[in-house]
Amino acid sequence: MKKLFVIGILLVLAVSLHAQSIVLVSGSLAPLKSERVIKFEFTYNEMLVGKMTEAEYINKKVGDYNAKEAGKGDTWKKNWVADRKGRFEPQFIELFNKYMEEKQIVEGTDGAKYVVVINTDFTEPGFNVGVVRRNASVDLSCKIMDITSGEQLASIRIRDASANSFWGTDFDSGYRLQESYGKAGREFAKFLIKKGKL
Repeated sequence: MKKLFVIGILLVLAVSLHAQSIVLVSGSLAPLKSERVIKFEFTYNEMLVGKMTEAEYINKKVGDYNAKEAGKGDTWKKNWVADRKGRFEPQFIELFNKYMEEKQIVEGTDGAKYVVVINTDFTEPGFNVGVVRRNASVDLSCKIMDITSGEQLASIRIRDASANSFWGTDFDSGYRLQESYGKAGREFAKFLIKKGKL
């Protein structure tokens, strides 16, 4: 019984050591205090995937999949790009809006004075082969910009945004990453509420 308790404590410590972190790198969140609409833009400039550039990763996956089944790699490549607009960005925004609802702040374009440019710096797609798994995670850099002047007001770094399915059914990398973006959106909202005093 004591062994199980110790193992449980070690697992909790291991998870907490790899927990998501959000840091205000520079600038101030004060200008957002009176805003009710914040615009988001998503970019994927110079994104690394695991230990590779995105181009290297795509070429490897396409080659591997096409070697197993003709056309499978090409379909995977289309989904890899389409998931950004179809799954990742909407999930980030959905959970951001959910946690900002109490503050009556939403993501949108009408009336927005500020845009948050969110670049995905790093993606770990993770894997789940039943008995062995690794969670997906993303690292994001966020720049809060004045839409009219183009001035950067603040820079925020989100590291190791990772979420997983408690049921262990997240065999699709797109789903795993979608959940990671959702967690990033939720925690970003909480961060703005707490640190920006919104």
